[in-house]
Amino acid sequence: MDGWLWWVAGAFVLAVVEMLTLDLVFIMLAGGAVAGGITAGAGGPLWLQIVVACVVAVLLLGVLRPWLLTNLRQREPLQETNTAAQVGRLAVVIAEVTETGGRVKLSGEVWSARLPDDGIANSSGRVPEGVEVRVVAIDGATAVVQPAAAPDTTPTDDGGRIA
Repeated sequence: MDGWLWWVAGAFVLAVVEMLTLDLVFIMLAGGAVAGGITAGAGGPLWLQIVVACVVAVLLLGVLRPWLLTNLRQREPLQETNTAAQVGRLAVVIAEVTETGGRVKLSGEVWSARLPDDGIANSSGRVPEGVEVRVVAIDGATAVVQPAAAPDTTPTDDGGRIA
């Protein structure tokens, strides 16, 4: 097998690893391997192939990767998914909610729910059926809620998203 094929095979393996990690590190190393393969294809000795592969990989890691990361992060704000996306949403109590339990209808699904432990709810420590509540946290499979009329005391970051 020709030397350049080993470099291309190595670049392919590094590209596959990059698809699993998404760090933009292994793809830069793959770029170095391609450069080593080009050097091998041009008839360069092994020591030159290794030097070219290392120099190109270091340049890609030091110059291209930071630029790519900066531009990728500026494209769109982080969009929460799964349970994190439920924080801040409104729900309706379908079974009285206390500090130990209850049920709410949240995004069309029935969730177990409870009030926060800090007593933010109402003076009786109960939220009756039919009242609208806001999700302040998700604790396992339980929505931690408080009445929607109560001020939201959940800390937020600069973007206004619930922390």
